[in-house]
Amino acid sequence: MTSKPRQSKSISPHRAILILLFIGAICVPGLYFAGVISIETVNMLGRYLTFAIVAVGLDLIWGYAGILSLCQAFFFCLGGYAMGMYLAHHGGPEGIVDADGWKIPACLYVVYPGGVGENEAQWTVPWFWKPFWSLPVTAMLAMFIPGLVALVIGFFGFRSRVRGVYFAILTQAITVAAFNFFSMNNMKFCGTNGLTRFDHIAGSFKLSDPNVKLALYVITVLALAAVYWACHGLIKSRLGRVLVAIRDDENTLRFSGYRPYVYKLFAFVLAGMIAGLAGMLYVPQMGIITPFDMEAGKSIMIVIWVAVGGRGTLAGAVLGALVVNLLYNYFTSQHDFWLFTWKPDYWPFVLGGLFIAVVLWMKGGLMGLPSQLMQLFKGKERQS
Repeated sequence: MTSKPRQSKSISPHRAILILLFIGAICVPGLYFAGVISIETVNMLGRYLTFAIVAVGLDLIWGYAGILSLCQAFFFCLGGYAMGMYLAHHGGPEGIVDADGWKIPACLYVVYPGGVGENEAQWTVPWFWKPFWSLPVTAMLAMFIPGLVALVIGFFGFRSRVRGVYFAILTQAITVAAFNFFSMNNMKFCGTNGLTRFDHIAGSFKLSDPNVKLALYVITVLALAAVYWACHGLIKSRLGRVLVAIRDDENTLRFSGYRPYVYKLFAFVLAGMIAGLAGMLYVPQMGIITPFDMEAGKSIMIVIWVAVGGRGTLAGAVLGALVVNLLYNYFTSQHDFWLFTWKPDYWPFVLGGLFIAVVLWMKGGLMGLPSQLMQLFKGKERQS
């Protein structure tokens, strides 16, 4: 899974961003206001665009630096939990106040792991929940915390020259450990119930308000455009060329006087922060965040999005995330065909077949498919 990708011509960043802004920020809201699509569809697309943001971050480190990370869903959930704690502070029923005058979030109250001999009147809001009362502080911490965790993982991993499949296994093991940590009630992250009971954001704006949902969708579109632009600028810079050199021949780069682990660490931290940003935007649109969102399989799914779209092409990461999730939305509902009833249980077969097709026949992913078809068409013309 760590072999070099087949490079395809990358779409112009100006064109990609203009297409994204035109379709995402103009066409979709226009269809909503025209009554063609519902606000639920807009909300669903907003969630899928947060997945595209994570995929761009993974493509930066996997497609260009050759670092296969299987903990991007963990970073995504760290950002999501940060936003979820802010929303939980301002949601749920009123009146549950601790001895220090802090309102205990409803989702925490129902799973609060009281100590031995402790009654409900002695329960208090944990100290690490309190910074998330403020939205600006939450927005900063939602990216800072995943970046800090990525810094620790990457520093010890890259300094020890752990790479390839071994680094992938290491990051997957860390994700499993994080899942177990967040699932325990005594950690005071609401256990397997997760963070729920969200009512308001930024003061008096109700999350159930269609205008708020539309605003969150537009913010997600703009965030994706900004992330895409920043990552494209990075890979076209001297730093980006060094990352590609690390992917192609790290040993030669090291013998040339570079310290590859520093560049890998930078890219890994940046991808972690991008995933945190995506998680922060995902939670108010989804309405819940649980430890199951950071399961090992979720990170593998992000890898599939990038592979299907086209590894080594940022636009491919966006395309892969949207296509796979739209297919998931369609194939996980029951449909009656002429002599056949499609059931949601069949979705894993579709996903597996799609991934096999990419590995065997579409090594450039969906982004490389047009050039492959053109080559095939030219080959047939020559034979005739």
